Amino acid sequence: MKQHKKSNISVSQGREESAGKKSNISDPAHRKDAHAVGGRIKYYRERQKIDQKVIAEKIGVTSNAISNWENGRTRPDFSVVPKLCEALGITLYELYGIENKQDTYTDKEKSMVERYRGLSYPHQLAVDSLLSSLEAAETVGSFPEIIKLVCCDKGLAAGFDVGAEFEDHGTPIYLYPNTNAAIRQADLVFPVNGDSMEPEYHDGDLVLVEKYPGCPELQCGEVGAFMVGNSTYIKIYEEEGLVSYNENYDTMTFTEYDNVTLIGRVLGILEPASIASKKDAERYDAMHEDDEE
Repeated sequence: MKQHKKSNISVSQGREESAGKKSNISDPAHRKDAHAVGGRIKYYRERQKIDQKVIAEKIGVTSNAISNWENGRTRPDFSVVPKLCEALGITLYELYGIENKQDTYTDKEKSMVERYRGLSYPHQLAVDSLLSSLEAAETVGSFPEIIKLVCCDKGLAAGFDVGAEFEDHGTPIYLYPNTNAAIRQADLVFPVNGDSMEPEYHDGDLVLVEKYPGCPELQCGEVGAFMVGNSTYIKIYEEEGLVSYNENYDTMTFTEYDNVTLIGRVLGILEPASIASKKDAERYDAMHEDDEE
């Protein structure tokens, strides 16, 4: 029987590492660098007073991997370096001991600081104000446009009692208008509940709604948001009543005594890509904090 040779393919460092003490780094220069990086990993980990197991769980490796890194036997794979830096609370520059040029000042910058110190206090305040204005302009220029709407707790409403008021209570939702032209036209966002409007609208979809009055009255065949009594619906408006796309549902018909209220026209589905990130939403609120007071 032939004997199979052992594979010489090594497992990528950072995912699962051997507990063996023999280094897989043959180049002396690389071994020296691994020891330096390992020493910094250990230093910053101990500075945070957390053990190897905690770091390992945060970045998805074994405790042996952390031990091997800190002892210079192996080096972290580049794929885990960002997570490692985040877990240690340091920058890439600090991990590799590289000078961050952003932390140093040019001769011109040093001169500006000296000139600032030579100004009177009122003039320093004027410079501070100018810098704040310029920083705000820079932030706005690099910040994606966001529109803040309300995602209603209670659903959709469309109807014919123009005097009825719909209370659009809900939670803020932050949207990127450049991803969907209907966002600029919309006033509210509603969740879809149930399958009566399949296959066009599915349970869990979010839909954009333009409020009435403000938008034109619905024409037959158009989809609207409706409130019937205390219940809310998304339906097709027809002369005979409110119709579902799903043929398993009967047409909703009403008498003159039923309370049916029109909230608005359904403009379409809101895709997940149109919803702003948490970071962008927080920046939007920070920039518009004074507007809401």
